[in-house]
Amino acid sequence: MTEVLITGTGLFTPEHAIDNEALVASFNAWVDAENVRHAAAIEAGEREPLQHSSSEFIVKASGIHSRYVLDAAGILDPERMRPRLPSRSNDEPSVQCEMGLIAARQALETAGVAPGDIDMVIVACSNLERAYPAVAVELQAQLGTQGHAFDMNVACSSATFAIDLAACAIRGGNIRRALVVNPEICSAHLNFRDRDSHFIFGDACTAVVLEDAELATASVRFEILGTRLATRFSNAIRNNAGFLNRVTDSDPLASDKLFVQEGRRVFKEVCPMVAALINDHLESLGLGGGELSRLWLHQANHHMNDLIARRVLGHDPKPGQAPIILDRYANTSSAGSIIAFHLHHADLASGEVGVVCSFGAGYSAGCVVVRRQ
Repeated sequence: MTEVLITGTGLFTPEHAIDNEALVASFNAWVDAENVRHAAAIEAGEREPLQHSSSEFIVKASGIHSRYVLDAAGILDPERMRPRLPSRSNDEPSVQCEMGLIAARQALETAGVAPGDIDMVIVACSNLERAYPAVAVELQAQLGTQGHAFDMNVACSSATFAIDLAACAIRGGNIRRALVVNPEICSAHLNFRDRDSHFIFGDACTAVVLEDAELATASVRFEILGTRLATRFSNAIRNNAGFLNRVTDSDPLASDKLFVQEGRRVFKEVCPMVAALINDHLESLGLGGGELSRLWLHQANHHMNDLIARRVLGHDPKPGQAPIILDRYANTSSAGSIIAFHLHHADLASGEVGVVCSFGAGYSAGCVVVRRQ
């Protein structure tokens, strides 16, 4: 069977960062204004006053201290509370294409691969800025890659699902090299007026180069030992924005057109699902959790990662064994586990094994077991 390697990764990090204190100040200013506006109804007992957020609450609930975003000013404006991204003409590169170019070129350079040697480009993320033409085909044109390109969406598991698809295409002999790109603009689908979730997301873009082992020249390479995917339908994480909104006459600005979740339910249902997926996958490969040097988990919540790591490893993770990047990047959807891999893989020795794992809306979960060559 053809051996498939990950030979390069790339990361685009926006220049704007918002720490918890700034985000909380904006949220609380809006809360105060709303409570003043509805003071009569609150006094009459017809409406509950909105509650302040706090940095301590955010850190305790999630482990997040800061996040990178494409636009901070719009988010921090209490009268707007959403990013401000100017409309671009059809002749300009789209925002996600522009993000993808930066991450992709970095990944290609690391892999020592020219754009023209790529046979397939997959842009995989939670939200695409348009229905068509595909962002992936636009990125293909801007990069100068060959073959074909397409978009896909499996929410927070988009990257691992795309890696599985690309690895299968290489093993099947249909392509020799693939590029997976994950441009996540999570700040655009976040309700910054929801106390329970206004702090969750950040923006970023990752890229991964996969190659047939016979072609690889990179000095740092990871063999993909196997991939495993799982889905189970749940409404616990949902976003109802879609092209049918205009014909169902629903409110395009309603809160359900943004990210909505039942956090406690997600924690209880997703953690055991993901731990079982990883453990079963490892067992099928003749491996056990005790043999893992690294867990690059989805970066949504520190408590979820701690619980999953303990169930897989059989003990609390050692320092650096399950790296956390959400403290400064927040939840970047499908890019999160890839950011963790990108920033925390170079120190592994030859023969050491790790797992890249995503989980999120759907529910969806993807597991990629790799070994440093």
